[in-house]
Amino acid sequence: MKIKWLWVPLLCFGLFSSPALADNRVIVRTTLGFQGIQQVCHPILFIRPCTVVRGLGDPLNQLFLVTTPLDLTTFLNLLGNIAGIVDVEADQVVRLVGGLNQLGAPPAGLFDTAPNHYFNTNVWNGYAVQPAAQIVRVSDAQSIFHVSGLGIVADIDTGVDQNHPALKQVLLQGYDFTRNQPGGSEMSDFSGPPPNTNTSNIAQVNQSTAAVLDQSTAAVLDGNPQYSAFGHGTMVLGVVHLTAPRANLLPLKAFDSSGSGFLSDILRAIYFSVQNGANVVNMSFDFKTNSTEFNNALDYANQNGLICVSSAGNDGMQEIVYPAALQSHVMGVASTSDADTRSTFSNYGNAIVWVAAPGEAIISTYPFGTYAASSGTSFSAPFVSGGSALLLDMNKNIDQNGAASAIANAVPVGAGMGNGRLDLLLALQFMSKHPNN
Repeated sequence: MKIKWLWVPLLCFGLFSSPALADNRVIVRTTLGFQGIQQVCHPILFIRPCTVVRGLGDPLNQLFLVTTPLDLTTFLNLLGNIAGIVDVEADQVVRLVGGLNQLGAPPAGLFDTAPNHYFNTNVWNGYAVQPAAQIVRVSDAQSIFHVSGLGIVADIDTGVDQNHPALKQVLLQGYDFTRNQPGGSEMSDFSGPPPNTNTSNIAQVNQSTAAVLDQSTAAVLDGNPQYSAFGHGTMVLGVVHLTAPRANLLPLKAFDSSGSGFLSDILRAIYFSVQNGANVVNMSFDFKTNSTEFNNALDYANQNGLICVSSAGNDGMQEIVYPAALQSHVMGVASTSDADTRSTFSNYGNAIVWVAAPGEAIISTYPFGTYAASSGTSFSAPFVSGGSALLLDMNKNIDQNGAASAIANAVPVGAGMGNGRLDLLLALQFMSKHPNN
């Protein structure tokens, strides 16, 4: 009864305030358990102050998503005064798109569609031998150290084309947190006509991506905000696969095709990664407001051996963004050009950059079983995630600190770029000399 009567102040502060346009989303950690938080949200008053939507997957079963029609500040203050409520925070909207990264002209490699037999599957030659892969010495690292990737690399993103010929042999089922169902396919977001079999047309789609698509599909995607991030997850996982072709890939869909997602779904995805045996998690997104529960999730991930990698952002600024700023938990990755200079769109500063990697005109897998090119720190980060899977090939017990120490053996590229530009051969050489690192 004590819990219920604590809601009496709502008569003054909440029930007679102007109604919200939509329910506010709140992340709550409580020791009261599910029944206890349900009791908090169902007092004896006529109007419910909140609704428990779901648990968020933390191992203690203390974390919940709650919605409320009340003013957010009032609700947070009142909830924070209830015994058993450990912490509360607003659920953030996180966006993938935005920034200064634009593709420009499609790279020559996107026209090189000749088959390349790449680790038991045929891929486009332009994808396999692209300049970025040569710069970070993917092939040299694989051949000299006899590594091709080990373990599971999760990607929190828009999902993946689960039937892509280059990826399907190593794809795990994954999960779609936007629909609360198994799968992780981003094809469920697409309702337009499928491309025809003509792969000779290179079309600009999503303002920053060049893809080999028929014109009708390109017309559906281009300029349509609903599809502004369509293909992002498939491209990111394609870069991981290029780097570590025998690592298994776990698509965790926390963003829709417009590029929007909730922090609460990202938290669920991190806990899901650990609980489903992932070794590396790639996070090609950033946001600017720190989160207590995001820190808690990454701390849990690291304690359970998960190596975490994130992009540094595309605002071309020295700014603090998360997850990259959480350097005790994450390797933040900036973007470089093929000439080893900082990409003009890339964020920089040693507070968020652990290492850099090529991120301009990166050719990767794209939905509909085809390929595309794009630029951004989103496509720099998976080179490091894939590189971490190569390190696992040498030491299956390597953790966040060990991977970060190895990856730090990089090529200097100027101030504000952390330890320098990724060089997989240098990272593996360090690992070979420090096998227990």
